[in-house]
Amino acid sequence: MKIVEITENKEIAPNAYVIEFKRTFDFQPGQVVSLSINGHEPRMYSIASGSNEDTIRILYDIKPDGELTPLLKHLKKGDSIKVSGPVGKFSGDDQPGFWIANGTGIAPFYSMFRSGLATGKTLIHGGRTQNSFYFQDEFYNYFHDKYIRCASKAHGKGLYSGRLTSYLKEQNNLPTNQKYYLCGSPEMVVEVRDILISKHIPFGNIVAEIYF
Repeated sequence: MKIVEITENKEIAPNAYVIEFKRTFDFQPGQVVSLSINGHEPRMYSIASGSNEDTIRILYDIKPDGELTPLLKHLKKGDSIKVSGPVGKFSGDDQPGFWIANGTGIAPFYSMFRSGLATGKTLIHGGRTQNSFYFQDEFYNYFHDKYIRCASKAHGKGLYSGRLTSYLKEQNNLPTNQKYYLCGSPEMVVEVRDILISKHIPFGNIVAEIYF
């Protein structure tokens, strides 16, 4: 692991942060890196930067019982952190398809978006409240009606009131010849995969990344 210097660490929503540092390696959109601080066990996070950008962004939310995230939020510009090289095979392409995420599972799709891979995509993001939809202004400006925000604990203009799994169950004309990329909690990924299969989406068209 390399030691890098933090260039920014900002709260973008309640309990959600983006930490940045200078990019010193190449990566594929969708890959992950490990972060470590003060000798703590490394944790893996998806990169949330475009592959041609000068900085690496990491989106994280605070886990009150976590070992690392409560420490990460206190880092300031100029502080140091250990970072591994990128790994992982969760990658996209520029063909039409669906990006489906919950919570901070949006990070690899933001990386793909910033890397020019959003052509023909539909983005479905599940969260609890209006503040749960990270990077939503950029996404809305690009996707418009192909950006679906599913809020399980909120109502409002432009929001689907309910879980993203409920939204998918209501869809009767999902294309069977496109790929469906899933990123989020194990429970969400398993449930969405089952829903898609029940709607005759070929198993080989479902690509999943699970975070814990």
